[in-house]
Amino acid sequence: MNFHPKYQRHLRQALTFALIWMFFGIIYCLIEQGILGRETVYPSTGNPYNFKNSLFFVGLGCFVLGAIQGWVETVWLQKLFDAKPLWSKLLLKGAYYLIFLVLFLSAIAISINSYYLKASPFDFAVLETFLKFIGKFPFWSVIIYSAAILIIALFFSEVNQYLGIGMFRNFFLGKYHRPKTEIRIFMFLDMKSSTTIAESLGHERYFDFLKLYYSHMSDAILETSGEIYQYVGDEIVISWTKKIGVHQFNFLRCFELISLSIFNNRKIYQSRFGLVPEFKAGFHVGEVTIGEIGYIKKELIYTGDVLNTTARIQAECNNHESKVLLSGILVEALPHSEKYSFSKIGHPLLRGKKEPVTLFKADFN
Repeated sequence: MNFHPKYQRHLRQALTFALIWMFFGIIYCLIEQGILGRETVYPSTGNPYNFKNSLFFVGLGCFVLGAIQGWVETVWLQKLFDAKPLWSKLLLKGAYYLIFLVLFLSAIAISINSYYLKASPFDFAVLETFLKFIGKFPFWSVIIYSAAILIIALFFSEVNQYLGIGMFRNFFLGKYHRPKTEIRIFMFLDMKSSTTIAESLGHERYFDFLKLYYSHMSDAILETSGEIYQYVGDEIVISWTKKIGVHQFNFLRCFELISLSIFNNRKIYQSRFGLVPEFKAGFHVGEVTIGEIGYIKKELIYTGDVLNTTARIQAECNNHESKVLLSGILVEALPHSEKYSFSKIGHPLLRGKKEPVTLFKADFN
């Protein structure tokens, strides 16, 4: 079964949260076992204690709770609190999750008591044991411990969002700690008449304009498995590995979906800013070296002639009155398609290049 790339990302995020919660849940069980030793009951409550059962229920419960938090965080809360500062996000989200956490842990405690007492969760003895438990410090110690995990998971989520899709994982695993060479497709997408727009809107409104503009590209980039490399003012650089970019023409579909998103939201742009953004894009494929760079601030960078060439191809769009231009090398790497066709427009000598580059115009059938 093939999931939509956007939902694949949601599932990966939910799984990451689930694993974080399960890890700390297991740590809690190990600490508890170290403290209780051979005890068969909890000293403070008199409830039965068994390490294996505790490990199973806590591990499973934490995994489920983490998955729920990860899904809710990715699908709903990230967008809801996007405009808030980090401290505010942690505080507001923390309060929301803490309420949910108390209810969830209460359900877990009732389930465990029901299992041990072999009675219905609504049985008086089960509920009485649960009420005795929540009136003791051990219950609230679990809440405090869980709240700490919650903050760690939320902080991880925010850092992951700031770094970009997959970047935190790459840094954590050290994927590019040593430079690697990859074949990648790049799209340089640039807004038309951006200087004129900035002058007419002013700095603050132009900044709001760019935020809205880039936000409307998000789903298109996710759907086509693109990776945002850089925002350079009014220009965005998106890349794909060659395999992913060529698959179902992801790189061209990304441009199409961005165009559709801007078109569908044109009334918002007109009402707020009095104009609708237009843009052009250049595409090229080639070898790049990828690696971490920097000491005070680390960053993942790509180096290679393909980036300069893609930027020059994008600059040629105005000269040929085209929204999309591709290099001949990229067109040669593409399979046949009934949806897309390409018209050769010449072999211009791009600025800074010693050899002419064959360019094609994309036609969306």
